[in-house]
Amino acid sequence: MIHTLITSFRLKNTYRVNSIIYSIKGLPIIRKVLSNDLYKSKFLKVLGNIISIIIEICSIFLGKFLYIWLAISSIAVIYQTDPTNTFLHLFFFLTLAGGILNTYMFNPTKDKYYAIVIMNMDANQFAISNYSYSMLKVFVGFLPFTIIFGTLAQIPLWICILLPFFVVMIKMTVIGNMIRKYKQKGVVNNENLPTKVSWIILILLLVIAYGFPYVGIVLPVNIFLFLCMISFLLGTISFMQIYHFKDYKKMYKLLLTPENVYALQNANSTKTIKDNIASNINYDGEITSDKKGFAYFHELFIKRHSKLLTKSAKKQTLFIVVVFSILIMISYMIPELREKLNNIPLTYLPYFVFIMYLLNRGTTITQAMFMNCDHSMLTYRIYRTPRVILGVFKERIKTLIKINLLPSSVLGLGLMLLLYTTGGTDNFWNYLILFVSVNAMSIFFSVHYLVMYYLLQPYNVNTEIKSSTYTIVQSLTYFACYYMIQLHLPTISFGIATIIFSIAYSFISLLLVYHFAPKTFKLRI
Repeated sequence: MIHTLITSFRLKNTYRVNSIIYSIKGLPIIRKVLSNDLYKSKFLKVLGNIISIIIEICSIFLGKFLYIWLAISSIAVIYQTDPTNTFLHLFFFLTLAGGILNTYMFNPTKDKYYAIVIMNMDANQFAISNYSYSMLKVFVGFLPFTIIFGTLAQIPLWICILLPFFVVMIKMTVIGNMIRKYKQKGVVNNENLPTKVSWIILILLLVIAYGFPYVGIVLPVNIFLFLCMISFLLGTISFMQIYHFKDYKKMYKLLLTPENVYALQNANSTKTIKDNIASNINYDGEITSDKKGFAYFHELFIKRHSKLLTKSAKKQTLFIVVVFSILIMISYMIPELREKLNNIPLTYLPYFVFIMYLLNRGTTITQAMFMNCDHSMLTYRIYRTPRVILGVFKERIKTLIKINLLPSSVLGLGLMLLLYTTGGTDNFWNYLILFVSVNAMSIFFSVHYLVMYYLLQPYNVNTEIKSSTYTIVQSLTYFACYYMIQLHLPTISFGIATIIFSIAYSFISLLLVYHFAPKTFKLRI
């Protein structure tokens, strides 16, 4: 079994190293220095292996640290409930949700496909050894952070040590239940394709985890410990079932189909993307425009793609209206919650940086621009001259801002109305700053995505992302926005800073696009 684990790890490490070398080759400056004959380089293979080891260590610790810090510890302090009970309450219900979402064994990954289907490795030994290793990583990764953050939440040390065991037992219980289901019905659950029932359970668990403490309901320590003991019993029974199950090969034949293994890749394939975009294009030949030059060229594109560009924004707007209607109704039905709801617009404005990041449609729109316009136009030299690039960029940024301002304006108005109906504020400027700053965030993201597209144009002719730099900038943007959740700042100071930053970024972006886009805005090989 150890030999099987080592072989599977070497296999996984090999294609991970090759992926790292490919990514290094895609970085600016470096790609000009390195030759195409990279995969024979011993130095790069050693470097790739070092990076692979770092990635493996990060997969053990970094995710768990961010999870406990951002999803549990930093959230627990927001509530007015007992910190110990709140921490354990969040940890318990989020662990249940995580047990459903991250099964490890029922995740149809490429390493399983290569090992079991292509290389015909012993499925039973592969499943048990790799799952045991995954559970070991879960335990080792959680232990230091449950001790650190649990101690800060005034949880006894022995309970902090107990928490990683609880996580492992919950995951084993879920796997045991899935194996029993397979024995009874011959059905294998794909972790990446949760059923409707799974989604409903997940939503309920998240509502209980984050909603109940808001109204003062949390899981007492003694109840948590009792449920832990039950999970230990169920987890132990499930472990025996996992270990003694002998039909992993048959089960994995159902799970590890090319459709499941390459589901995400197929969903992002050129054909699928083109089909999705094509279904939303208006091919009416009577569509025209009264404008001239760049404005004419751009308006024709917008009119033909109006359904694709605005459909999501309209749905987001409707959802925002429903959410704020419910919050305002709650403020009248439960008066004691008004103070907490009133505190949201006055203190938690940084949260909405991440919300605006999620709402923004920049990636989808730039992808449509490339696929249905730029991938053809970039073959003409005139389309990459500074004057043409800046002209089209200005028209596009106007449209992108206009589309994203629809949900952001309603969000800004919703925050103002929520503030007013829950007690208001003595400073009138809070209302104005709320509305303007949320829209400034929307403008920033609209500009940011278009600037990324022009300066780091990531697509090749098949609409595949071939820019490592683009992926890195995307990731940094996500983490920066997610970090904002941790900030609790007064609305006026943070709002003014946001407005100034958005204005400055917009002007700087015009200069960057004008000077650098003629060299960077081109088809990738």
